[in-house]
Amino acid sequence: MANLTEGRRTDLVGDLLGLTLLYNPGAALSIATGMTWVLTLVAVGVVAFTIRASRRIGSATWAVALGLLLGGAVGNLVDRFFRDPGPARGHVVDFIAYGDLFVGNVADIAIVAAAGLIMLLALRGIGLDGSRESDTTDSRRG
Repeated sequence: MANLTEGRRTDLVGDLLGLTLLYNPGAALSIATGMTWVLTLVAVGVVAFTIRASRRIGSATWAVALGLLLGGAVGNLVDRFFRDPGPARGHVVDFIAYGDLFVGNVADIAIVAAAGLIMLLALRGIGLDGSRESDTTDSRRG
């Protein structure tokens, strides 16, 4: 943060990727900017759910997915609690500029990767405990 100027882009890979310091009071793409405290509560809920669900993990891929989700949520929560304008209303520091599309941070990358893995696991019918949907369907018929 000390080497970036707020709102000023520094190109890394031409126009494709750069660094732009922004303080985001909202969610992804600055959605819900006036509801920072609600986003804080949602993130706390995600953290609590993930920690509770982690007791049932029986799959390495689920462990990675929930680890990414937990890391991303906690990363953004740290900003929400400890940055200006104050606790539960703090702005998240975004700095990775993807072309002219949006600016995000490492926590956002982790959350998106987690969402992708969770969708893949759901499509493949792999439960949190590592069982496959076809296994439980077959045992119900038996």
